[in-house]
Amino acid sequence: MTRIATALGLFVASCKAGTTLWSGSFNAYPTASSFDNWSWANQVGAYQWYIHGSQNTSHYLAVDPSFKNPATTNETRGLRVTIDTTSTWNSQFERTELIPQTTANLGAGNLLYHFSISHPSTNLPDSTLEHQVCFFESHFTELKYGVNNGTHLTWMVGGVGHWDTLFTPGVWFNFAYDIDFTASTVGLWASTGSNPLVKVVQNIAASTSTNSADWHLGVLRLVNGGTPEDWYFSGVYIEQAPITTSVGTGGGGASSSSSASASSSRSSSASSTVKSSSSSIASSSSTSSAPQATQTKYGQCGVRMFPFEYEKRLMRR
Repeated sequence: MTRIATALGLFVASCKAGTTLWSGSFNAYPTASSFDNWSWANQVGAYQWYIHGSQNTSHYLAVDPSFKNPATTNETRGLRVTIDTTSTWNSQFERTELIPQTTANLGAGNLLYHFSISHPSTNLPDSTLEHQVCFFESHFTELKYGVNNGTHLTWMVGGVGHWDTLFTPGVWFNFAYDIDFTASTVGLWASTGSNPLVKVVQNIAASTSTNSADWHLGVLRLVNGGTPEDWYFSGVYIEQAPITTSVGTGGGGASSSSSASASSSRSSSASSTVKSSSSSIASSSSTSSAPQATQTKYGQCGVRMFPFEYEKRLMRR
């Protein structure tokens, strides 16, 4: 009877989890050179890879089990992103960024953009310089680090900070942008280590929009200079609501063609520094159809992404 109850509980929990629209699992990327399989003429894999400096891909990206959140049991490896003075692309800014490669519509209904982020105790992010992290083209929501944000990761909506946490080396921070494209609102879920995601900011009004090819996974540093920095990412996927709150089980990472088995290790619960609310929302996803991504070459990046007046406003904050 106990086994039946347990199985039923697991079934109910799985039914409550959202449907994955796009998986950014790094299981299918055994080496950094795997990202080079993508090109404008050969758009394969989970990611577009062209926003980087002039060095080889291995200078900016690396994949390894040590770069993932240990709580992510359905991924065999995580991603290390490096930025340095060679990282300039199409601007004076230092950038190493990946873009989802997909025909799915990532801009309709209530979607959750999941990712986990950390950094080691070496090649630390420079808190005197502004960083834009995991942002949309219009910057309607993103994380920021440095300058007025100091050593904190700050969640922004339309250029205004609504939540922050100390970005401690060695701690994994898990996030999900809760974006309702129909209602034009966005909220934030967050946790650390293996702890389940909790709703830390309820949805607020935002100019939500995406063409399904303008969410940037990576880091942009608003200066051409400074020391090298390493940032780690794992657990990247996009799902329809309701949200999967457990860390490391969503996104379909285990279904990758990679033959390596996922790590079964779990991280110990890290002391959370987040300011959280225990409330959550159960919102239904939209099933309406919408055009697929039809991005032109370099269409979502460049000067249009950073209007001068917008950047000056940010620097005055």
